Amino acid sequence: MNATITLWHQVCSDLAENRCVFIALWAEHHADGAVVHLALRPPSTGDVQVLDLTSTDRHFPSIARHHPAASLMERALCDMHGLIADGSPDPRPWLDYSAPYPFKPVDGHGIHQIPVGPVHAGIIEPGHFRFSVNGETIIRLEARLGYTHKGTLGLMRGRPIADAAKLAGRISGDSTLAYSFAFARAVEQALFITAPPRAAALRAIMAELERLANHFGDIGAICNDGGFPLMNMLSGALRERVLRLAATCFGHRLMMDRIIPGGVTTDLTAEHAQQILATLTLLLNQWARLFELYEKTASLQDRVVSAGWLDPVIAQRLGCGGYVGRASGQDFDARRDAPYPPYDTLALTIPTLKASDVDARLRLRMTEIQQSAALIRTLLATLPTGAIHTPVPDCATTDVGHALVEGFRGDIFAHVRVHNGQIADVMLRDPSWFFWPALEAAIEGNIVADFPLCNKSFNPSYSGCDL
Repeated sequence: MNATITLWHQVCSDLAENRCVFIALWAEHHADGAVVHLALRPPSTGDVQVLDLTSTDRHFPSIARHHPAASLMERALCDMHGLIADGSPDPRPWLDYSAPYPFKPVDGHGIHQIPVGPVHAGIIEPGHFRFSVNGETIIRLEARLGYTHKGTLGLMRGRPIADAAKLAGRISGDSTLAYSFAFARAVEQALFITAPPRAAALRAIMAELERLANHFGDIGAICNDGGFPLMNMLSGALRERVLRLAATCFGHRLMMDRIIPGGVTTDLTAEHAQQILATLTLLLNQWARLFELYEKTASLQDRVVSAGWLDPVIAQRLGCGGYVGRASGQDFDARRDAPYPPYDTLALTIPTLKASDVDARLRLRMTEIQQSAALIRTLLATLPTGAIHTPVPDCATTDVGHALVEGFRGDIFAHVRVHNGQIADVMLRDPSWFFWPALEAAIEGNIVADFPLCNKSFNPSYSGCDL
């Protein structure tokens, strides 16, 4: 939809009053100037709308001025496209230019700063945390990203669909399946094709396995940062079982490149289907004992209950989805509210909690483990027969498609413009764009020693914001 300035301001007002939900903001350059794209949806559905605003003078009205969830994406857009957001509340650069960076000041008696990063221990992308503290109490946290601009979206533009699909699956490796799923559905919408029913079911089975692996791993990591490494080791073993199961049944531990536009590349044999069912039973039996261990460990409960409390109002204003949003009372899940095959034929009960702390985010994941296992069993019991791929047609026209797919963190948005069999424009938005500012809000008032615990309960992706 081509937007006028009047319509753009009206949408800004709607965002400010929570009459619609911000999804993504990006730009591309045309012969007659830059085009700024704004994706949004109604509060309770996944009916995505995209507004286009052409700027001939490199200026456009700031979205972040009215809606804080847009701030990080708006900064990235301006930095990478040379645009100016008029009225922006935060015009600082997004990318690292090896120049002094103006962190937000915090004044007061006894306040000092603790810098952490951007280089961290372990295999992790760079990101800097600047703590302003009074004693051990955190007064403000500011996260700075943009240290490693991969340019993935730029590499996708002008590439054949099949090549771009591989890049989509590498935006954030822990969500490679969900990103491939979202990109494939966006391309399919643009080209007016549909993946066969068997392919749709296989996609969902893989998506739920990815959710299981990440939830097992993250639950253990949260407990480890809470001073209980035994839980980490035992949960990590469950994650490893899921990854090995994926490798056996779909040929890759992370199931990378298994979803492509038009369907999937790997079928599931009857023997492998039975192996999945048997492994799920074993995993859930072991998980029941781990959950009991979590419940009965008083020292761990003391660390996670009430830590990292996220105000549900802030969660709503920032558009948090996934386990972060649902643990703070935000009832949205793309599988149910933006239904796509095969979830549009399944009965989904989406758990929500209101406690909004580390414990709530952890328990939300625990519930989703049970739900994912149940979904996989249902999908295997009703697995259709037939083809697993619809050919992608050669198309000389220009068509647009977009999709919302529920990854393990939350809803992933994909937008493509396809022209002559190539990707002319693309946007892939990770839930972490909203998790980072939510983490900054939730950590206020906690002690420095609880930051790793709170951070892992959000687990935002660095790579998912490094486009």
